[in-house]
This record gives sequence, C-alpha cells and structure tokens, in this order.
Amino acid sequence: MHWRRTRRRQIDPTPRRVNPTCRPAPCGDSGLAENARQHSLTAVEHDLSPPRPHRRGRACRGRFLGAAAQTAGATPEGPLDQLPYTPSLDTAAMDRSADPCEDLYQYACGGWMAANPIPPDQARWSVYAKMANENQRYLWGILDKLSAADPQRSANQARMGDYFAACMDESAADRHALAPLRPLLSRIEALKDRRELPSLLAALHLATNNERLFFHFTSGQDMADSTRVIAFAYAGGLSLPDREYYFKTDDKSRALREQFIAHVARSFELLGDAPDAARAQAKQVMAMETALARASLSRVDKRDPYKGFHPMKAAGLQALTPGFDWAAYQRGLGLDPQAAYNVTEPAFFKALSKELRQRDLAQLRNYLRWQLVSSQAPTLSGAAVQSNFEFFGQTLQGVPQVKARWKRCVELVDAQLGEALGQEFVARNFSPDLKDKTLTMTKQIEDAMAARIQSLGWMSETTKQRAVEKLHAIVNKVGYPDRWRDYGALTVARDDFAGNVMRGNGFELKRQLAKIGKPLDRGEWGMTPQTVNAYYDAQMNDINFPAGVLQAPLFDPKLDDAPNYGNTGGTIGHELIHGFDDEGRQFDAKGNLRDWWTKKDGQAFEQRAACVTKQYAQYVVVDDIRINSKLTLGEDLADLGGLVLAHAAWKAQIADMSPKPADRDGLTPEQRFFVGFAQWDCSHARPEYARVHALTDPHSPGRYRINGVAVNMPEFEQAFRCKPGQKMVKPDAERCRVW
Repeated sequence: MHWRRTRRRQIDPTPRRVNPTCRPAPCGDSGLAENARQHSLTAVEHDLSPPRPHRRGRACRGRFLGAAAQTAGATPEGPLDQLPYTPSLDTAAMDRSADPCEDLYQYACGGWMAANPIPPDQARWSVYAKMANENQRYLWGILDKLSAADPQRSANQARMGDYFAACMDESAADRHALAPLRPLLSRIEALKDRRELPSLLAALHLATNNERLFFHFTSGQDMADSTRVIAFAYAGGLSLPDREYYFKTDDKSRALREQFIAHVARSFELLGDAPDAARAQAKQVMAMETALARASLSRVDKRDPYKGFHPMKAAGLQALTPGFDWAAYQRGLGLDPQAAYNVTEPAFFKALSKELRQRDLAQLRNYLRWQLVSSQAPTLSGAAVQSNFEFFGQTLQGVPQVKARWKRCVELVDAQLGEALGQEFVARNFSPDLKDKTLTMTKQIEDAMAARIQSLGWMSETTKQRAVEKLHAIVNKVGYPDRWRDYGALTVARDDFAGNVMRGNGFELKRQLAKIGKPLDRGEWGMTPQTVNAYYDAQMNDINFPAGVLQAPLFDPKLDDAPNYGNTGGTIGHELIHGFDDEGRQFDAKGNLRDWWTKKDGQAFEQRAACVTKQYAQYVVVDDIRINSKLTLGEDLADLGGLVLAHAAWKAQIADMSPKPADRDGLTPEQRFFVGFAQWDCSHARPEYARVHALTDPHSPGRYRINGVAVNMPEFEQAFRCKPGQKMVKPDAERCRVW
C-alpha cells in the first residue's frame, strides 16, 4: 500500500483486484474474486478502481487476465505443457502497405490487429494479453496435474491443487448459492447499534480484503521515513470505476448510473428482497456512494504524493470520525491499536463519518449487504456470477461473454497462492543465463541514464549529483524473490471454494497488518514471478522484472539485439524513468518523500514535462474523448525517456561488434529496433472500454504510446528516412525531451 509506481503495458481490461498490497478493485466482471489479488494490479489491464498511489508497470498484468475465449467453430483452448514461441519481431504482424513515417503503429501492428480480433471475453486484446493468456494456459496445465489428490504432492502443491479443484466445481457453487455468505449477512442484519459497526467492518474486511466496504486499512512505508512500516487508512466505498462516474452529466453517464441502480436492485433481489424494496435500497446505495465520491480525490490529484500523505496520531484519526471507534476496529482485526497512521484522504473520512451519523441503520445494513454480495459474487452461484458480469463486464466495458471457469480459477490461484505457483513456473522457465542477460541490459541502460544526467544543460550540478545518487541506489530485482512466501497459515479445503477465497483474503490482510512496526523487508516483491509485467517502486527505490515478462515475444534470445532492446530495453528504461518522472522525482535515493531539486531545476523539469502534456492532450481516444494527459503524464514521460535510454544502450551494445549487425527481413538494424519497440503494444479495444480507459487509466492507448514516442526521436526519422511534412516528423524545436 505504499506509494508505488508500476509501469504497465496494459493487458487485462477488467477490474479485478484482490490484493491486500494494493487496492482491491471495486467491480468485477467475470473474475472469480476481486479480493484475492496479492499484488498490483493498477491494474488489471487496467484497473477500474479509484486509484491509490502505488507501483506503476509497463504491462499492467491484471490477475484476472484472460484468454481468448473460443468463438463459434474455433478449437477449444486446453492446458499447455510448455510456453509457445513467438519472435520478438514478428514480420507477419506488420502491415507493409502502411508508411511508417505516417503511422508507425499501423506499419508495425496492422497485420497483428487484422489477425487477432478481440476475444468475446475480453474488453481489450494485445500482444501482452495474448502472451499472458498463453502463460495462463500453461499455469492451467500445472494446476490441472496438481489437482489430482496425489500423496506425493508437497504442502504447497496440495494447497494449489485442492484450491483449483474446489474452484472448478461449478455444481457445488450452484448448490451452495448464497450459503457461504450467510454468516456474514446474518452479522450485518444483527447490526442494531452504531457502536457495533467497527467490529462488524473488521470481520467483513478480513473476509473480503476489499475497500468497497467504506475504506481499506493496511500497512505501508512511511513516506517521510521509508524504513518505517506504519498503518495506512485509504479511502474506498465506491463501486463504479471512478468518482467522475457519479457526477458526469452527459447522456451516456446518466444512463449508466440508471443501469447501475438496476444492477444493485437485482443483487438485492438475489438476496431475497422484494422488487420495490430492492429498487429503493439501490437508490440509497447510489446516494451514499455519491456522497463518498464527492469527498474523494480525483485520479489526477492522487498522482500527487503530497496529497496522499497525512501522518496522524491515533487521536487525529479518531477526531476525523468521532462516532467510529478505531481502536475497536483494529482489535477486531487482531491488531493492537496503533500510534501512527497515514490517512490518505482526511476529507473522505470526514464525509464517511457524516454518512455514518446521518444514515439510519437500515441504510447502513443495506449498503454493507450490497458491497459484500457484489464483491464476493464471482465466488457464488452461476446466477450471481452472470448478474455481476452483465453490468461490470457487458454494460460497462462491452465484453460479450464471461470467461471460461478454468481461466477464472487459474487467476484466483495465481492471486492468492502466487508465489507457490511462481516456484513451479520458475523451475521450468527461468535460467541463470536469462537473468544475467537481463542484468547486463539493465546496467547498460543505467549507464545511459547516468550519461544523460551529466549531459543535461538545464540541470544544475547540485541536482545532478543527487540524481546520480538516486540512480546508483536503485536495486534491480530479476526473475523471482530470494525468499519465497510462507503459506503455512493458509488453510485450503478441497470442498469449500468460497471459504478458500475468504480465508485467502484474511490470510493476506493479516500478513500485511503484521508488517506494522516490524523491520522493512526490502526483499519482498509486489508481483509474482509468473506475472507478465514489471514495476518500479518509488519507496523501495527498486525495479522488478518477473520471470513471466522475460519470455518471448517480449524478450527473445533467438533474435538479434535490436528488437530486444526496443522491447525489453524499453521496459527497463521505462521503469527506470519512473524514478525520475513527475511523481518519482519527488522521492529521494532512500525512498523518502523529499524535494531534492533546486527550485530552478524543478521549474525546468516542469517546463519540459509540459511539452509532453500538451502533445498527448491532442490525441483522441474514442468519439470526441481525448487523453487526460495530466493523468497519463508519468507513463508518457516513462515511455519516451525509456526508449531514449534503450536506444543509447543498444548503440553501446553494438558499438564494438564485428561484423556490424546486418539487415534482416527487409529491415535495417535501426528499423528493427523501432519495429521491435512498436510491436510490444499491438492492441485494440472495444469502444466501451476505450471510454472507461480515457477516464481511469494512467496509460495512453497503445497507438499513442508508440507514435507519441517515436515522433519525438530524430533517430526514428533517420531510420525510416522520413521527410518534412509527414505525420511522424516534428521540427526539432517542437520535439519533447526531458531525460
């Protein structure tokens, strides 16, 4: 729950975070649980939850990444025994009829888009998503074997296999229907006094680990002292993807709110309420969520770490919500009441306190019933799963079909037992040689960054010295953690799917809370090894490259260096630049929130970053909706700066090579670098998803993550011999360049 930045090359479009470390997603479509993710997830292909400051990643691999659903007449997908191979530069993915000087994205990806329609269970489809789908089918193969009750299985293998077997038993889920939630629903119905709410919320949070139940309470690094782990209280309480959904006045937004109310009413009917009562209660839920949304920070505001840094003592937190006993809540979690907190949004908690005072107990009970059944719907009967999907998948994102159950079960094991599954993945797919190659490339890119810093004419020597200090302090983690997570305290039953999910949620929340007041574990990872993503963590000041992202077609040892540096080198450079983008630059070498820039240098940075903001604000996402370039600035800066560094590192790699790299596939080495770069984000999206993306995602759409970068690089213009006046050519004076 720290201020973490992960660069994500978007993959999964649906909201499904089940993560104790980062925020759980407020809405799930076909995912099995929003509350089982154990790490980032901003995620999700893209996360539809209201954002919390955390890691940014180039690939935003959501835990509920899906796969190409089979279409009519298509061959059904099955488990894989090995990962398939696709080259990092795929000439079949190109559209050579296009002019790269007019549209590099179409030139590099036109063939891919034509050959890869969006599967019916996806809102967006991309090279990363397809790779993650193959990864998921491979994990399916592992779990399918482990689900056999073999006495030779290790303890973790038995946990994973039994968890998967329980999840795959769809008939049992239908038989049990709402039964798994009855104990919690009974506790909600028994709420007769507001003084009982803290202990009730503690029980609900342990079962769901979901901030949709008013707020999220966990651990995090103190922003002023990154060596300390303290308690964090985060704003929550919302079901829709972003606060703006509650206030926008266009026709689509008004209609969507009505559809949301209808969906909430259907959920109450599933709980046994009469239609008229269900409709009235749904309107009350909307009213309460709207009040909480009004008091929540916008996504752009949440990008400012200072706006999420409000250290308080226990008395200060209690003063925000006089009627809510925080000590009783913490005791309900099994935690001794703490002395130090970071309250990310004090105004939200004041508004929450007002809602808790003014709403009658019946309204509070109904709000909690809704959030519980909605957040846990993917673990219940087919009717609950379908109802959940119809709004959050079909209506919100235009996805025609719910994911196959095996996909949802693989995602859930990956989320709640991810490092155990990671051990199986790494043993089969990650070699010391691959790790060494990645570290070599990383060192070259860091050297390129050091050279860039020293060459900057707009930065003073004082700030340069501090920037280099931060650069040299970055820790590079490659492949997998040095110490694997211990799941010994997690009980898994072969015949209790929903119970497994809730126990997994409680296990992870308790694991996070246990960190408070303990020495910081700098070896912990925020992504599992099989994750197709990478991230930079500003407070840890480390870059993390899981084994899953170091596979073809993203990293391809069979091909020449040019496309690998354009693709994986761009990822490494992107994560590195996150330490020096508009957010990351506010943290020092030790990960503390501290201004280490001179005033003049800070202004010079902002002037150069404003060029990027202006450029991306012109790009249209869908209809008449343009990129919110204040929201995407950090990712846009990292995309651009990362490729500049990757290109410099590639030139250093081949400088002394003899013979020099030759043309291949009708492309020069320079052209192969840029095509390799472009092909990492071949993708397309449904218009419904594109609208959500424009409002909620800190990443620009794929076309602009490619063309928007290349147009600023004279090396691209030279590689393809572009001429003035072509769309991908800018006069030197208009090019954006920060690092």
